[in-house]
Parts: sequence; structure tokens; C-alpha cells
Amino acid sequence: MSQNHFDVIVLGGGTAGERVAADLALAGRFVALVENRLVGGESPYFACVPSKSLLLSARRGETWELAVARRDEVTGNLDDDRAVARMAEAGVTVLRGWGRVAGPGVLDVDGVPHHFADLVVSTGSEPAVPAVEGLADVPVWTSDEALTVPDLPRRLVVLGGGPVGCEMAQVYAAFGSAVTVVEASGRLLADEAPFAGELLAGALRRMGVDLRLGAEPARVERGPGGPRLWLSDGGVVEADRILVAAGRRPRVEGLGLEALGVTVQGGRPLAVDETCRVRFGGAGASGASGAGAGGEAGDDGTWSPQAADGTANGEANGAGGAPPMAEPGGGVWAAGDVTGVARTTHAARYQARVVVSNILGKRHEADYRAIPRVVYTAPTVYAVGVSPVHAERAGTRLIMAGRDLSATARASVEAEDRGRVELYADAERGLLVGAAAVGLYAEEWMSEIALAIRAETPLSLLTDVVHAFPTFGEAVEAPLRELAGRL
Repeated sequence: MSQNHFDVIVLGGGTAGERVAADLALAGRFVALVENRLVGGESPYFACVPSKSLLLSARRGETWELAVARRDEVTGNLDDDRAVARMAEAGVTVLRGWGRVAGPGVLDVDGVPHHFADLVVSTGSEPAVPAVEGLADVPVWTSDEALTVPDLPRRLVVLGGGPVGCEMAQVYAAFGSAVTVVEASGRLLADEAPFAGELLAGALRRMGVDLRLGAEPARVERGPGGPRLWLSDGGVVEADRILVAAGRRPRVEGLGLEALGVTVQGGRPLAVDETCRVRFGGAGASGASGAGAGGEAGDDGTWSPQAADGTANGEANGAGGAPPMAEPGGGVWAAGDVTGVARTTHAARYQARVVVSNILGKRHEADYRAIPRVVYTAPTVYAVGVSPVHAERAGTRLIMAGRDLSATARASVEAEDRGRVELYADAERGLLVGAAAVGLYAEEWMSEIALAIRAETPLSLLTDVVHAFPTFGEAVEAPLRELAGRL
């Protein structure tokens, strides 16, 4: 095959793009990966890795200087040489530059045409900046700056009470910043079970975080001591920096996908079918949330509205009159945040596997019923499957059973009794369909529930599972027995 002709071109070198490119190349396909920033994408440089590093340093009580040094080390000082080398070892051709579709089977990279049989779009997402009067005239961060710069603001205002906003609030409060979180919805993590946001709010308040819930940013102006933010409830907040954590929007514009018959709408995801093939003629229905809406996209457990049947992105991705699929035998595929589906790093990896299987001719249909959603604060917030909010939107009747972690012996051992677990069963189907937990190590001991939801394990079998003593995992036993007795 000639130098500029490829079996597959992957547009975007983030989590999904890396996985697709490497796996297809190792399977014998001639693959090019196009990336105009850093190979690896948001997660290792601007999201999951640096945020978790800073949260760990905060829990350890390290100094800010040590925390920043450690963060920069684990992110490779924003150098992607090792990632590029991994791609080369797998047999992937890395093309640096901006890629744009010039026509069927042709992608221009900085003006140089390259030919493909299959195109995989994995361009990810970018922070959505709300249209607040005066916001563009003051020092503003997105998570990119908050997770890369060495600055420690004396006063930090966070716009948005979703996962990213809560994690950043805890990080900066732990290192001494006076943090204010502005969240319009009235509670943190608005798409999840109410108790989750309430317990996390309590933890943040104990650290001194000022939560302005139910208020929206009205306008911003420069004050003598820094930015001044007026809120819709009449409140005024002084800041040195404003961190926008109010959602993300898929990167779909400027890619030239219209030349392939794909309708692109700014801020809306690409519509895909169950195999992650892009649907021609339409764009997804879900977009970035507004300021403070609590629905953030991206890397480390970002919330995404999900239907009670376990699908995500609802009508946009296949339900009710969706646009037709691309033609078989070569086509356009998408994976990761650009699809607007279950927008997390682990979901992007999952979609990458789905794309690879289907390009290789092994049909694989994605199932999003049990994609975990995690906020890595202290305590951790974990959710999977259907939440009470999702169920209410879909008109699904859930049966709930819960347990406080203080009832476990492990809570006494750890001297940490804050937390709770709730399990949700579909009243009509008699199956476990969702769960939420707040507590120490919740992201670890709740994994069995994700498996149970995905496998549709009967409650009678789940109640017969024996957990080690003493563990937080024992907390699910009583709720499971209660649900089994009520169904």
C-alpha cells in the first residue's frame, strides 16, 4: 500500500483513538493516527491522571509544591514522546497536524491528502464556557489550566458542581485556597441519587468550601482585588481565579464530515448505532450542559444522562427515527466523548474495542447499562446503571433499598463511618438496574454490582454471595436481601 493510502485513519489520538489505532495495526491493518495536540489525549495530561495525583497528594497532606512536582512527573511534563513510541511499536503511522475530510475516502492533514477505507472519529470533547457577561474579560481557567499550572489561587470560584467541579474544589481547598462552588441546579451531582450529592456537599463544607447552590452566575467584572462575580440570587463573590467546570462539548466542527454526508451541529455529539458506526445525515441530540447543570463530559467519571433501559444519548443514538447508518464495507465510525455516550475514559476504551471488532468483521454491539461513573473525592462517589433521576425521566418505577456504611465492621476499623450504598431494582423486571455509593474505596468494592447489572444476575443468586469480613462490600448484603424479599 502506498505511503498515503491506509486501511484505517483514526482522527484524534486520545484514549479511544490510541486504542483503536494500536489494536487495528496489531491485527494487520495499515493504520494512521492523526493528532494535532498530544498523543494520549485529555486523560493522561489534562484530566484523569493529574487530578487523581493531586487528590492523592491532598489526602497524604503533602505540600502544594510537592503535589505539583508529583503531578508533573506522572503526566510526563506534557511530553507525548513515549506515547508516540508506543504507537510506532504497534505499527501505527502518527500524522501530526489538523485533519479534515476533503471528500469520500480522503483526509487532508495540514493540506496533504491521505486516503482511507475506514475513518474513525475520536476527537473527544472540550470545555464548554458559559455565556456569562464579562467572563471573557477576567482570568478564567478550565480544567486544562487547573491541572497543569503551578499557581495556587488565594480565592477560587468554581462554576459547576459536577464531578470535575467537585474534584477541583476539594483539591484546591485541601491546599489552602478559599473555594466557592456555584451550582445552578440546587445540589451537587444533580443527575445522581440525592444522597450522593448531599454527602459530598457535607464533606466539602467541612473543608471550608462555600457552596452556592441554586444560584447562577449573572455577570463578572474586574474589581480592584480581582474578578467579582454577581449571582442570580443577589450574592457577590470575590475571586483571584474563576474555574469553569460547567460541562464539555464534543469536538465535531471543522472536521469536514459534511463531505461524507454527516450532518454536524456545533456542541452536539455524532450519532452512532449500536456498533459505533456513525449514522449518516444526523447529529446527536445531547450536547454540553449549561453552567452549573452538573452534567460534565470527559474523562474521570463524568455524568451523562442515561435512559432507564440502560441506553445513553437516547434518541440521538438509534431510537425513534434516527438517520440511516453508513453503508457496509468501509465506513465512518466514532468512539469516545465525541459520541456523547457514557462519557468517561473507561467508556471510551470500551467503545474502542467495539469499533475494532466491527472493523475486523466481528460484530460487536455496545451495551452501556453498567458503565461506572466515579467522582474520586474523599469520600468517593460511585454510581452505575440507572439512577433515580434517570428513572423518573423515563417513567420507570424503581424499588430502592439502602444501607449506611456505619453498619459495617470495616467502618469501625477504618474510623470512617461516613457513607451509604443504595441499590435500585426495576419493579417490573425484578432485576437490579442501578446503584450508588458514597464511601471510602467505593470505586473498588462496588465493582461486583456493575457486573451484576451487566449480567442481569438474579437477586436470588446475589443474596447468596459471601463477602469477606470485615469489608465495606458487606454493606450490599442487607439491601440485596431486602430487594429480593420485595420482588
